[in-house]
Amino acid sequence: MNILILGSGGREHAIAWKLNQSKKLQQLYVAPGNAGTAQIAKNIPIGVNDFASIRAFVLENEVNMVIVGPEDPLVNGIHDYFLEDNDLKAIPVIGPQKMAATLEGSKEFAKEFMMRHDIPTARYESFTSVNVEEGYKFLETLNPPYVLKADGLAAGKGVVILNNLEEAKTELRAMLVDEKFGSASSTVVIEEFLDGIELSVFVLTDGTNYKVLPTAKDYKRIGEGDTGLNTGGMGAISPVPFADETLMHKIEQQIVKPTVEGLKRDNLPYKGFIFIGLIKVGEEPKVIEYNVRLGDPETEVVLPRIKNDLVSLFQAVANGSLDKLDLELDERTTTTVMTVSGGYPGNYEKGKKIKGIESITDSLVFHAGTTLKDGSVVTNGGRVMAITSFGTDFKSALKISYKNVEKLSFEGINYRKDIGFDL
Repeated sequence: MNILILGSGGREHAIAWKLNQSKKLQQLYVAPGNAGTAQIAKNIPIGVNDFASIRAFVLENEVNMVIVGPEDPLVNGIHDYFLEDNDLKAIPVIGPQKMAATLEGSKEFAKEFMMRHDIPTARYESFTSVNVEEGYKFLETLNPPYVLKADGLAAGKGVVILNNLEEAKTELRAMLVDEKFGSASSTVVIEEFLDGIELSVFVLTDGTNYKVLPTAKDYKRIGEGDTGLNTGGMGAISPVPFADETLMHKIEQQIVKPTVEGLKRDNLPYKGFIFIGLIKVGEEPKVIEYNVRLGDPETEVVLPRIKNDLVSLFQAVANGSLDKLDLELDERTTTTVMTVSGGYPGNYEKGKKIKGIESITDSLVFHAGTTLKDGSVVTNGGRVMAITSFGTDFKSALKISYKNVEKLSFEGINYRKDIGFDL
């Protein structure tokens, strides 16, 4: 098979690495890709939202399947674009159709979906610039901290958590009236703060059947002890040590099943990954958010634990036969540590030469924000490289990841030294 992956991050490198192990794969393309995918696939200089160029490339190169990495093209309707084109409609796209992708594209849509299907989540209300004053009043009914979420896509940075009521009111005004996050915050969801420990559950579904993939926990804040600004993710661990059989049973019965059945009932065709961001409050799981694709850097710890041929799994998703396959998992723990550019998640410089990649042993190196320049691998993003390792538990795996992170160097390199601190 000839397969095209859309995206350029650590998630896409991990997907490419896993697909590359399949005997069914003939040619792998990544658009636009990075310096890591360039080693194992053919990078194509096409943007993920350039549907016309993707169409031309797919037809010209006899691509048999398209795997969508990031959320943008899904929310923009790439799956529908294929289905509506006579020349493309027979080519499977792994990722939901546009309406279903609104689960990530709109926080309000996701909340309404959860309410409709009795999926446990935080109490909430939505506001626009027209009813800011009502937003203030709703904030007054809540106990701190106050959670404000931009309704639309804000590159993982549209969630603000504040302890002070007046600051929360000021922030609400900044989001709605001053358009702090542009059109993404033209609607803001305010919800009650849930106190607990977070985890992510990944589900692969063909629209009817599903497989629950390994659990993972990622670390979003830039600073040690989960302090500072939100990032795209600074590291991850799989499986989550506290996700025992009892909790997983609750998650499947109260959240996973109603989600897959709800999508079917609401006529939201879904073929692909559902990322369920959860919080365990006491002994009960509640949904924080849905994403309509694999998380990053969770992909870098989840995919290495799946023993199945990934092409076969995707074929089963495409033809609705996921129930015919058994998921085989590596029992070991995987951890990943993300190295980032100095200044990230604020302003940072690109083009810094990366040294030490070739000296890394016993770990998988997944490129996130890298590119090739004059034969050298250089930084090309905020999150630069994820170092993934196996171990008997998260502590032994992290030891290997950190040992190898220390071999990497580029100007301004930064990483969290406390991944797993709260377990």
